[in-house]
Amino acid sequence: MSIILTAGQAGDNPQLLPLLDSIRVPREGPGRPRTRPEEDIADKAYSHPSTRKAMRDRRIRFTSPQKSDQIAHRWAKGSAGGRPPGFDPETYRRRNVVERCFNRLKQFRGLATRYAKRAAYYRAEVIIASIYLWLT
Repeated sequence: MSIILTAGQAGDNPQLLPLLDSIRVPREGPGRPRTRPEEDIADKAYSHPSTRKAMRDRRIRFTSPQKSDQIAHRWAKGSAGGRPPGFDPETYRRRNVVERCFNRLKQFRGLATRYAKRAAYYRAEVIIASIYLWLT
């Protein structure tokens, strides 16, 4: 649906909202394309409170476990720390599908070793590999 390339040392969380903004899913028949997913399942890298607020503002169900330092910070604030965010372990188990997809993409030698040095070429390789996996 959407691919964003970043520098290797760049964090994942700052790229979530631009990635969601670039999604366009065409509808069957008339109407504008969908731009908002119903649900987002993410790992602990995305569990920042600002990300949770952005997902609430966009009315997207968000499932991500909290980091231990965020839990400790909330407990240190006492009653002012608020309630813990909702977390559904059954929903979170479905995240393994995404992890398996990344593992399958790493089976392509050119992607795993990054032979293409230009970002546009590397992005094209990722798209071609994704299409191949989708069709097989």
